[in-house]
Amino acid sequence: MDNLLTLAEKLEAGEVRSVELVEAALAAIADPQGEGERAFVLVDKDGARQAADQADRLRRSGQAPSPFCGIPISVKDLFDIEGQVTRAGSRLLDGSRPAMADASALRRLREAGFVFIGRTNMTEFAYSGLGLNPHYGTPLNPYDRPAKRIPGGSSSGAAVSVTDGMAAAAIGTDTGGSCRIPAALCGLVGYKPTAARIPRDGVLPLSESLDSVGPLAASVHCCAILDRIMSGAGTQVPPLPAPGLRGLALGVPRHFVLNDLDAAVAAAFERALRCLRALGVKVIDIDFKALDNLPSINAKGGFAAAEAFAWHRDYLKEQADLYDPRVSARILKGAEQSAVDYIELRRARQALIREAQGVMDGLAALIHPTVPMIAPRLSELADDDEYARLNVLALRNPSVANFLDTCAISIPIHSVDEPPVGLNILGHPGQDEALLALAAGLERELSKQV
Repeated sequence: MDNLLTLAEKLEAGEVRSVELVEAALAAIADPQGEGERAFVLVDKDGARQAADQADRLRRSGQAPSPFCGIPISVKDLFDIEGQVTRAGSRLLDGSRPAMADASALRRLREAGFVFIGRTNMTEFAYSGLGLNPHYGTPLNPYDRPAKRIPGGSSSGAAVSVTDGMAAAAIGTDTGGSCRIPAALCGLVGYKPTAARIPRDGVLPLSESLDSVGPLAASVHCCAILDRIMSGAGTQVPPLPAPGLRGLALGVPRHFVLNDLDAAVAAAFERALRCLRALGVKVIDIDFKALDNLPSINAKGGFAAAEAFAWHRDYLKEQADLYDPRVSARILKGAEQSAVDYIELRRARQALIREAQGVMDGLAALIHPTVPMIAPRLSELADDDEYARLNVLALRNPSVANFLDTCAISIPIHSVDEPPVGLNILGHPGQDEALLALAAGLERELSKQV
């Protein structure tokens, strides 16, 4: 499926109708050779067709609310959609009442005319970076699908829905990389805004301190469009005046985020750095040793465990057998934290945020590999210890941005014959527009090299 800008142009020119886009998406979902059965937990065929028909009528009468009216997108199973049950990739909430209203971010997208094609699969309660789900199955990564590689998580179905043409873009959440990990492993762009930028009401929480709402799409500009609408900034195509790259300063932390890189990841990253230097970018190695303290800071599960346990405590007392044991084990770590632990965790976070401000002074952004590894095979995760090790590794790099309460985006930097690899671009807190413009410039130049 084309990107959002191309689809908007085709719809405006009458080259395609929304009903045709929706039928193409539904056909891709139903394709027995694809991953639709595992990528979605619910496909809203009737609702999508009705919305598409309405979008076409509005466009014919000149009343389309935005250039993107009628484009089908997918929604992670963590968001409230009016009339649907929010299960968060779990069986625990099967009997819950349907939502009375759309989550605010989705309401803005619906008002712009986007069509919600269905709810995408995810790690149960968003608590893993690998994307496995024992309840609904794990959608397979489009890269080397015969090898049955994982898509990354927790927004696993979101990524696969876009790569396989089941949706033009996807809406996910990012608590420790859950938009950027599957984007990196599947060859997409994934964006994590500054957390306060997009409202989170109507989104089932994992960690109130770390959660953010973001898109996965084919390009930075697509993500910027969705971000603009969800943040309430408007429905017109956002300009992305990419800054001149010559003389731009980008920092590369030489601690923590460059440890234990797969050979393919290291090679793609070094190639990207060479390209940037050739363009006149100042690629500066920086000393950010405090990142090495993150494992000890989060040794008791961090914010996610404490805040998830507060939400799940009563369910775990009565219905623990309905959980994925790998998820419930992580949530239960929150029971080990005392009030003092939590307060010290908050203090450690603020101290690291202050240090990051000093480190990033004079830099446009920090850059590093989004995920240190390529997508592992599903078979590699059968062992619980290996699952735990790879989950920590997948989350390690992208979770830095969440802990620092800032914005970050992952763009692809692999060549077509290589496994997908992402470049994480970490911006200044609240400077989302500047980050998106920078990412668009880097995307344009780096895509010429691969």
